[in-house]
Amino acid sequence: QVQLVESGGGLVQAGGSLRLSCAASGTSFSIPAMGWYRQAPGKERELVAIITSGGSTNYADSVKGRFTISRDNAKNTVTLQMNSLKPEDTAVYYCKAGVPTGTPFRLYDFWGQGTQVTVST
Repeated sequence: QVQLVESGGGLVQAGGSLRLSCAASGTSFSIPAMGWYRQAPGKERELVAIITSGGSTNYADSVKGRFTISRDNAKNTVTLQMNSLKPEDTAVYYCKAGVPTGTPFRLYDFWGQGTQVTVST
């Protein structure tokens, strides 16, 4: 059973930093892409950043230059370093991975449980 377990998050003042981590378990296959999404109250879930197993990255315009995504392919972990946080970054952050598994064998999307990030003024 594939699981994504997130850690990090919490309360920080504007301008501060937080680090989120996500570990995928239950698979021995390489995960092509892992990413972070967020959902603020009353808003739709949105992509924050994504990284492929080859290291290619993509960021939402709102976080470019402030957030950095990285991963450890051997451990199937992904990390989001968030600097210069703003109140508008407040949201529940979710880890997502497309994992090759199952019957039929193909990519299935898995989500973490979510972790709250709150940025105060």
